[in-house]
Amino acid sequence: MLLRLLFVLLLWPQRVCGMLKAKCLLTLEQGEVDPQIHYKPGDYSISGIASAMKARKTSKLYWKFLPFVFTIEDFNQKGHLLPNITLGYNIYENFFKADMTSDSLLDLLSDGEANVPNYSCGRQRNTVAVLEEAETGISIQISTMLGTYKIPQISYSFASKILRNKTLFPFFYPMLPAEGVQYPGMVKLLLHFRWTLVGLIAPETDQGERFMRTMSSLMLRNGICAIEYPRFPLNSYIIVSEFKVNSKWRKINVCVYGSETSSFQIGIKFVQDLLQHIQGPIVEKVWITTAQWDLSLEFLYSIVSFKYIAAIFSFLIQKRKWANYDAFDLFYISLHTFVKNTFTCSSPKDDISVKVWRRCRQREELVALREEEIDRSLALDSYIIYSTISAVARALNSPYMSTSKRSLRNRGVKVKAPRLKAWQLHSFLQTSQFHNNSIEGVYLDGKGDLTVDLNIVNWVLFLNKSFKRVKSGSLEKLTSQDFKVTIDQKSITEVEMLTKPLPPSRCVESCHPGFMKVVQKEQLICCYDCLPCAEGTISTMEDAEKCVICSADQHPNINRDDCIPKAETFLSYQENLGIVLASLALFLSLVTGFVSGIFIKFQETPIVKANNRDLSYILLLILLLSFLTSFLLIGQPRRVTCLLRQTAFSSIFSVAISTVLAKTIMVVLAFLATKPGNKVQRWLGKSLANSIILSCSGVQIILCSIWLGTFPPFPDSDMHTQSGEIILQCNEGSVTMFYIALGYMGFLAAICFTVAFLARNLPAAFNEAKLITFSMLVFCSVWVSFLPTYLSTKGKYMVAVQVFSILASSASLLGFLFIPKCYIIFVRSDLNTKQYLLPK
Repeated sequence: MLLRLLFVLLLWPQRVCGMLKAKCLLTLEQGEVDPQIHYKPGDYSISGIASAMKARKTSKLYWKFLPFVFTIEDFNQKGHLLPNITLGYNIYENFFKADMTSDSLLDLLSDGEANVPNYSCGRQRNTVAVLEEAETGISIQISTMLGTYKIPQISYSFASKILRNKTLFPFFYPMLPAEGVQYPGMVKLLLHFRWTLVGLIAPETDQGERFMRTMSSLMLRNGICAIEYPRFPLNSYIIVSEFKVNSKWRKINVCVYGSETSSFQIGIKFVQDLLQHIQGPIVEKVWITTAQWDLSLEFLYSIVSFKYIAAIFSFLIQKRKWANYDAFDLFYISLHTFVKNTFTCSSPKDDISVKVWRRCRQREELVALREEEIDRSLALDSYIIYSTISAVARALNSPYMSTSKRSLRNRGVKVKAPRLKAWQLHSFLQTSQFHNNSIEGVYLDGKGDLTVDLNIVNWVLFLNKSFKRVKSGSLEKLTSQDFKVTIDQKSITEVEMLTKPLPPSRCVESCHPGFMKVVQKEQLICCYDCLPCAEGTISTMEDAEKCVICSADQHPNINRDDCIPKAETFLSYQENLGIVLASLALFLSLVTGFVSGIFIKFQETPIVKANNRDLSYILLLILLLSFLTSFLLIGQPRRVTCLLRQTAFSSIFSVAISTVLAKTIMVVLAFLATKPGNKVQRWLGKSLANSIILSCSGVQIILCSIWLGTFPPFPDSDMHTQSGEIILQCNEGSVTMFYIALGYMGFLAAICFTVAFLARNLPAAFNEAKLITFSMLVFCSVWVSFLPTYLSTKGKYMVAVQVFSILASSASLLGFLFIPKCYIIFVRSDLNTKQYLLPK
């Protein structure tokens, strides 16, 4: 409590009185601290708070303060932007610790050597801006302390969106977009290589927690399983043995690391130590990091000696100049020589100091840096710091020149311009020119938000401690929610040829084309089973989410991994079935013609005259037409054949049955006419037979005419009945009319069969009623069996069934009604007499 009260008193503004001879009685000594502080005095100071390593004894801020040295020297030597003034700097190492950050801020806010804010004792320091790249928690801590003095806080890292709130953090100025801009590129990279089981690693910070939460959700939406590694602290020693080893880590060959360049080495070393506890061989890992610019040379110089590293992917801001690493060893050695000759370190003792700092001051007699040295160094990750310092210096020029001109105009004499304060810089840091003219590749979009286009870089590590950077893609922001990610497969293939193929990282083997993945119960989404595609579906890629149906004119191949065109099929004259049916129809047609010739030649014989010779001729002609009707059903369906196919068949068969019915009725009437006193004889004659034929077949012709007039048949193709075929067929137009016509034909056949059956026992030597009964029995049997067979078959076999039914039923009429008569004519001519044929 006493220390807190004393600290408040120290923060109270103190008056500097020239009459007081004694120094301030601040004699509290809290122990010596030994941070890495590099500084250069100047009229205006641009300070930096950075983190390089967690271990204090090995901490080297070379890559952090070199941009300060190069930039400040460049501006001081040229002097065209800030004439008559010099720039200085203070660079602090906070070791990722909040207490060290507070100590650094206290020293930064204090004038003189004592780290006591508001206490003026010794040389004045005028800090106009503070640059930092800390994680969110420490950035908020810095903003809270600097906000009291309205000192601009400039962040050159992908800071959290929380810090973008100008109400809470009015003096925070980001140089890069908010964190997470790389996440779509990272997911796209994982999907490109089909890495579906990856490890997430992040430090034990607020920023690391947000990275874990955001990336886990984003990966889950894209079907990627994220296994979280333990979060590790940045500012304390890590005891790896305290962490429980996860069995799934063996399958994880890709690590997605949410870190900045300064902390990357800590995390990768942590995972390396964890892998040491896994028994058995370990596959080299691929690292994908959110680090937004070049991985530092010092890091890469040490990382090549690490095991289990197959490749490293990082995201770099797109810019024109890139580093050349061919002579890395020479430059690395010369860097240490440069630092040793440039800075001198001391530990000043001040009686009134609360803290004693060890400082490394840049020597004033520093030789001017050559342009090639500046360009070469600034091509590294320090390019961002260099650009940020340059932007702040240019922003400082505007208020300085404005104050100088106003001073000269008011007094009319040349006097020294008043010193600028940090708060006067804010209006110039809020302009769009400050951002658009700062870091190459970073700009403001139409909404005024910071935007950056990134390159996806593949770092190739070689065993001789050399490395090569290869651009493997790009990430461009199109809208606030839309990103264009491009992967250069050609460059990735070239890298794999130089080293070796990148390892897979999956829970299970990929499902081959022709299969689909099905997630296992109570398992990760990337741990799934592979099931073959259902019949009629395919999958053309590995790990297909679902199988798709081929287009109507295609069907799956045997492996169900591709769609192939369906073969057109119909009852063709080129195939065996069509040849057999066509040959049979032609043979029966010839037989019918032959029988007709016999009947014409022997037309005066009693057997031909018996039972109405004219009806026999009509029936033979109709049977010939019925046999020829079969040719309308064989061959590719055309418009004309489709129109005639069913209507001609129905009409011709109706005429045939009507003719047989007329013959049956005439047989019955002829028997009745032989009885004395029967008046039926007057009905005998051609008029009755013709009337029966015309009336019975006329109904069918009317039905077919209605059919053709309303729903005419047309050529059609059935693409769905057979999986591998397109059935070319005739669409009946109206199925109802087809079955009505077929039903009427069956009705006539049933009547004819009934009449003939009743007249089968009439006394006669040659009773034609018996023959008609047998022929109609076969006829009806054929067409009764036709219906279920026709409905149960598909495609060309359905047509074949109808052709066979036509041939079989017509052949039954021909065989039972005319072949016995031909037999009598040629074989039993003794029976071909009038006395034998007359009824007894």
